[in-house]
Amino acid sequence: MSRRRALLLLPLGLTAAAGAGFYGMLRGLRDGSYDPTGVPSALLGQPVPTLPLTEVAGLDIPPLPIEQLRAPGRPVLVNFWASWCVPCTIEHPQLMALARDGVPVLGINYKDKPADAAGFLARRGNPYARLGADATGRVGIEWGVYGVPETYLLDGRGVIRWRWAGPVTPEVVTRDLQPLLRRYAA
Repeated sequence: MSRRRALLLLPLGLTAAAGAGFYGMLRGLRDGSYDPTGVPSALLGQPVPTLPLTEVAGLDIPPLPIEQLRAPGRPVLVNFWASWCVPCTIEHPQLMALARDGVPVLGINYKDKPADAAGFLARRGNPYARLGADATGRVGIEWGVYGVPETYLLDGRGVIRWRWAGPVTPEVVTRDLQPLLRRYAA
């Protein structure tokens, strides 16, 4: 085969490969094996990262020492959030409801000013049993945070069992979170 003919066939081969990938994605959507909103996490099944958190100054909420996450003794949610985050406002009522229902919600205030975080919680209510700060974003990097909000479910031994990138909605609570809370409560 001549070089010219090979160069002419190259776009056809690339188009065929893209078409095969698209077909595979559509098939996965149909049978449920592909989730276009899912963001993979290398930390699922792993213990929490060990970088320490700082205290959020000016708030009357107990700090969140990393030891609290290593072996919480029961399932807990860890929620990365910020006052400047619009989706955090959307998910906040769900976090408040989970806290009212007895689910321990632990917060990590991400790249935020303490005064802004305090104002956010004063206006909307506080779902957090404990709160830590990640002012630099380094803790978020260790956890694999893509952006806020992100929520993690830890089992009683401090192993990450679930991760949700984006706002926790009522549908996410019903479909994903409640079954996992029941499963890991045992």
